[in-house]
Amino acid sequence: MSESSSNYVVEVCCGSLYDAQQAFEGGAKRIELNSALALGGLTPATATLRMVKERMPSLKVVAMVRPRGAGFCYTREEFLEMEASCLDLLKSGADGIAFGCLKEDASLDQEKNKRMVSLIKDAGKEAVFHRAFDCVEEPFSVMEQLIETGVDRVLTSGLRNKAMEGAELLQGLQERYGDKIQILAGSGVNADNVWELLEKTKVTQVHSSCKGWMEDATTVRNGVSYSMFQGEQKYMYDVVSKELVQKLLFQVAGWAAKKHEG
Repeated sequence: MSESSSNYVVEVCCGSLYDAQQAFEGGAKRIELNSALALGGLTPATATLRMVKERMPSLKVVAMVRPRGAGFCYTREEFLEMEASCLDLLKSGADGIAFGCLKEDASLDQEKNKRMVSLIKDAGKEAVFHRAFDCVEEPFSVMEQLIETGVDRVLTSGLRNKAMEGAELLQGLQERYGDKIQILAGSGVNADNVWELLEKTKVTQVHSSCKGWMEDATTVRNGVSYSMFQGEQKYMYDVVSKELVQKLLFQVAGWAAKKHEG
């Protein structure tokens, strides 16, 4: 990005070393590293993180800590696993940790969240609250609690399925709290809609999967299928597309240049 766009950040959601390489070659400066993206993103292997940092040392990597799919209300055993994973990922070079713990009523589980923030801050890294935020009932009061807890950034779609649908709330959160915590808009963000999203929300950070597709001919064999899809896509799996990363970064840089000139 140009100097005029230096205040804007594009974070790419990655599920593998290959994804990270594609994001990096496409120009991304920061990624969120996961496993099992089909489940919404789970804790990645420390080996994957180490390889990413060894091959791309300048790439900022926020590692997900999420032990399972479904929601974010964790048992004692699951949280013990989260704490151990957090420490392992930090030791393996993570620049930040994405996490989120809720109670059954979707309010913040502050005992667990504070423990996670403490582990992350003790290592001098960034604490990122992920889209568990989009399950809460009172986004403004929850944001204030997260600020008080020491969270650096919140990934959110504005309590809607897609960020464009939650643009009004994103704008409100950015306006009220943008000088206290980073608001990262994610879900459905791409090169075609990012200008409109930035205009409506005034956020300066966006999160995107930049999803492309690859084929594995062994996905369906001998009547046995490991596919998540039907029809023509039955042999496909999703990956980060370097070209889509480039297109998104180009659009964000163009928006930033326009704002700079204005």
